Amino acid sequence: MPNKPADPSILGKKLYFASDAHLGMFPEQGSRIREIRLVQWLEEIRKDAAEIYLLGDIFDFWYEYPKVVPRGFTRFLGKISEICDSGIPVHFFTGNHDGWIFDYLASETGMIIHQDLFETEFQGKKILMGHGDGLGPQEFHYRLMKRAMHWKWAEFIFSRIINPNFGVRLAHFWSKHSRLSKGLREAFLGTSREYQIAYCMDMLKKTHYDYFIFGHRHLALDIQLTPESRYLCLGEWVEACTYAVLDEQGLILRSFAGKDEAILRKN
Repeated sequence: MPNKPADPSILGKKLYFASDAHLGMFPEQGSRIREIRLVQWLEEIRKDAAEIYLLGDIFDFWYEYPKVVPRGFTRFLGKISEICDSGIPVHFFTGNHDGWIFDYLASETGMIIHQDLFETEFQGKKILMGHGDGLGPQEFHYRLMKRAMHWKWAEFIFSRIINPNFGVRLAHFWSKHSRLSKGLREAFLGTSREYQIAYCMDMLKKTHYDYFIFGHRHLALDIQLTPESRYLCLGEWVEACTYAVLDEQGLILRSFAGKDEAILRKN
């Protein structure tokens, strides 16, 4: 597929992608440190960002009650609001941990909310992105959970019947034990068994994408699917603090840990 001419208005600008910060995850002190690091990264990248994409599970749990929102995250939300107010679009994708997002983040911070996969183009490159949960047959429980979370009766019970203090505590209890029981990072299953890779290969049979970018797996992966198409999994911000950046030179996977170091680059 021939590339389109670069848009002069975005020359020198970059797209940034991150996922799986799990802000609010036990223990609280670790979450605060992680939030500060994420805010430092946002401040650093705003200098040359055309757009910023946060691909899900930024919060370990999020539920917007009609009149209240979860406690905490003021540093992160303040920085996001500041960036959006400056004219830089910030896209927020709901994940399997922070799927109960309605209108608060959009109206208060200015973020663009995505509940599903999203397609865009940048510097002539076609990109398909999303959190990445529920894409394979073995991810059926995530698809079922996402549907259940958006059943009207489930939202009514959680917001109107269950006390907010108990509801949030219950969600964090479930999250803490499910995450600790599985361990933070999952093992790479190989290109033939990774469901996100299988999904990308199926999509390529229908249409061309230069890049597929997902989160969810807590693995930093950069895999060449075909000579013209690549798959990136963004990793996580609990330990490795990995993210991706796309500019006119290509797509690069980096780690933000005190200093910004490239961990893998391909054009």
